[in-house]
Amino acid sequence: MASTEKKIWFPAKRYGWGWGLPVTWQGWLVLLLYVSGLVASSIYIHPEREPFVFGMSVLALTGLLVGICWAKGEKPRWRWGGDE
Repeated sequence: MASTEKKIWFPAKRYGWGWGLPVTWQGWLVLLLYVSGLVASSIYIHPEREPFVFGMSVLALTGLLVGICWAKGEKPRWRWGGDE
């Protein structure tokens, strides 16, 4: 029998709103690709010479990361640290 429960890549943070560190290899791969994209952007775009283009690339990468967290993570809501 197949499980219908969604596999969570990014658990919710214990305090505050958002997601914590990944709990699966897929989540770690996404996080590694995000950091690699930021490093590559800073190397190839030169933030001092093209700050707008660099800022847009960081915004796009971050938006993609948040979208993946939203799709593959726990439902975000404010948490106060209790066992809910």
